[in-house]
Amino acid sequence: MSEGEAVFEALRALMLHHSDGLDVTRDHPGDLVVRTRQPDAKGQPGWFGTVTARKSYVAFHLPPLYDHPALAGALSDELESRRQGKTCFNFKALEPAVLDELEVLTARVRAAVDGA
Repeated sequence: MSEGEAVFEALRALMLHHSDGLDVTRDHPGDLVVRTRQPDAKGQPGWFGTVTARKSYVAFHLPPLYDHPALAGALSDELESRRQGKTCFNFKALEPAVLDELEVLTARVRAAVDGA
């Protein structure tokens, strides 16, 4: 297994760990999509998260951070350096401390989604 595949699998497992009761609408090699059951403004299931393998990194998206930006207000420099925009974090390698922090952030986002 390549490092990119290992990164994807670790981030996929993290996302799936927090998706109990949500809808996994796509789970293909290199592409995971998890939706909430609450409708968005267009009446479609809301976005919880995605994990997407790109050519040189793996993207981990938590769209509820758009509505709950304070949840990501105290990120470590290590996790913040992987942040692209408001809801995306890019990874090229597995770093246990950063993944642990991402696990905590994902749990906070899930709690916010459940409380919505």
